[in-house]
Amino acid sequence: MADKNQEVEPPGTAKPTGKWVILEKYDIEPPNSSVQIIHNVDTDENMYIVNEETVSSQFEVLLNEVKKKFSEGISHYPETEEERTKYIGEKINEYLGRRKTTIPSQEIERINYEIYRDFEGYGIIHVPERDKEVEDISCSGPDGPVYVFHHRYGSMRSNIVFKDDHSLNRYIGWLVQRSGKHISISNPMVDCSLPDGSRLQATYGREVTKRGPSFSIRRFSTTPLSPIDLLNSNTFSEDIAVYIWFAVERGMNMFIIGGTASGKTTTLNSSILFIPPEKKIVSVEDTREINIPNDNWIPLVTRHGIGDVNPVSMKKMGEVDMFDLLVSSLRQRPDYIVVGEVRGPEAYTVFQAMATGQTAYSTFHADSVLSFVHRLEGEPIKIPKGMMTSVDAVIVQALNRTDKGILRRVKEIVEFVGFDQASNEIITNRVFEWSAGNDSFIYGGHSNIYDKIMKTDNLNLEMMNAEIERRRKVLRYCIRKGINGYTSFASVVNAYYKDPEALLRKIDAYSKDGRNEENSI
Repeated sequence: MADKNQEVEPPGTAKPTGKWVILEKYDIEPPNSSVQIIHNVDTDENMYIVNEETVSSQFEVLLNEVKKKFSEGISHYPETEEERTKYIGEKINEYLGRRKTTIPSQEIERINYEIYRDFEGYGIIHVPERDKEVEDISCSGPDGPVYVFHHRYGSMRSNIVFKDDHSLNRYIGWLVQRSGKHISISNPMVDCSLPDGSRLQATYGREVTKRGPSFSIRRFSTTPLSPIDLLNSNTFSEDIAVYIWFAVERGMNMFIIGGTASGKTTTLNSSILFIPPEKKIVSVEDTREINIPNDNWIPLVTRHGIGDVNPVSMKKMGEVDMFDLLVSSLRQRPDYIVVGEVRGPEAYTVFQAMATGQTAYSTFHADSVLSFVHRLEGEPIKIPKGMMTSVDAVIVQALNRTDKGILRRVKEIVEFVGFDQASNEIITNRVFEWSAGNDSFIYGGHSNIYDKIMKTDNLNLEMMNAEIERRRKVLRYCIRKGINGYTSFASVVNAYYKDPEALLRKIDAYSKDGRNEENSI
C-alpha cells in the first residue's frame, strides 16, 4: 500500500485541478507494468493510472522492425498460450541474432513485453485486462478516457485514451477478429467472447454511436467463485448456502435476478456446484460464462448468422439463437437446464419446461421480485402469472455502495408459493432478507422448499434441523480448511452425496486435531 500522503501529478492534460494523492500501487506483470490508484482530495475523484516500462527511444526502430516480422508470420503461432509465449521469445532472440545486435538485457525484456502485449495480449488496454481487480473496461469514443470498474474503488477514468476514430476502429476490429467474429460498417454491432472468456460488446464507426466507435469488456474469472468464496465475502450467509444446497439438490427451479454487475452469474455458477455429479446438465448461453465441473455437461452457445435475413424465419443463414438451443436441449433429456440469461421470447420455453417438471436455473435483469414479475408478463416475454409459479425461488442480488466500499449481497430470497386467481397475484414467501445496518441476513422463519423436502422424505422438524446442521458443518469445514477452489469444493459436495456419514467422520476427526492431514479430503 502506497503512502496516502504522497502527492502526485496525474498524466494527461484533461484532468481536474486539485491535489492528487496515491491510494494504492501494485504490480501487474513486474517489472514491466504496474497500476496506481490516485485520489483527488478536492473533487473526491479516483483515477486509474497505467504505468508501463517501454523500450528506450534508441531501440524503437528495432522494436518496430521486430513487430513487422511478427505481423508477417503471425499465422504460424502455436495453439497454447505457453507455446506462443515461448515462440515469441525464440523469434525475438533469433531475429536479434541474425542482425548481430547487442542490446542490454533490460531492453530485450521490454521488447519481449511489448511484443507479447501487442500480439498475444490486449495492446493498449493490456494492463487493465490483466488486472484481477478490474471487472469492466469501457470506451465511449475517441478523445475521452477509457473507464474501468475496480473491485474496490468502483468506476473511474484511466489515463488510456484513443486519439481518433481510425485508431479506435482499428483496435475494435482487431479485438473482434480475435474472437472469431467480424465487425464493419455493414455489421456495426457485435457481442462476443474474447479468448480469455471476457465478454465484449463493440460498435464500429458512427453508424449507431454518434460519439464514435465504442466497446465495453466485462471480465470474468477463468476460475469461477465457489460458495465458500461467497461466504468469505459475505455475499450470502451460511444458512442461505445451505438453503441453496437443498434447493439445487432437490431440483427446485430458481431464478437469480438483479441489476447490472450485481453478481448474478457468479451466484449462478457457485450454486451449480451443488448439482449431484450423476445428473445430466445442458447449459444455454449467447456468450460463454457458465462453468460446470461435471463430466455429464453439454454447453450450448448461440451462433450469429451471415447474409440477409430470411423473411420466413426472420434469421440470417446459419443463425442459431437461444430459442433454437432451448428446444434442442429439451430433446436431450437433461436433468438440469441452465440458461445464462433470459431476456426475450425464449423465456416462454423455459417456463414451459419448468411447468412439465424440468429443472431450470437462469439469471434475469430485474432489481426486485415485483419488476421481475412485471417484465415476465409484459412484452416481449408474455408469461401468464399462473405459469410463473413454476419458479420455486427467486434470489435477488444487489450491488451496494457503502462506506465500506462496494458490496455485492443477496438482498432477499423469495419463494413463489402459489397463485391467487381472485386477485391475479402470486403468493410469495420471503425466506431471507439482508439487513444493511449490520450487514447480516435474517431468516424469515419458514420455507416452503423445506416443507416440501420434509413431506417428501417423511421428516419431522427435528430431523430436518439436524440435516441442516450437518450441511453447515461441511461448509464450516471447507472454510477452516480453505477449500474454496471450484473443483475442490465440488469434490467435497460429491463426497457428501456419496457417503455423508463417512465425510462427517473425517470432519469430526479433523476438528479434534486440525493438524491431522490424513483426515483431509
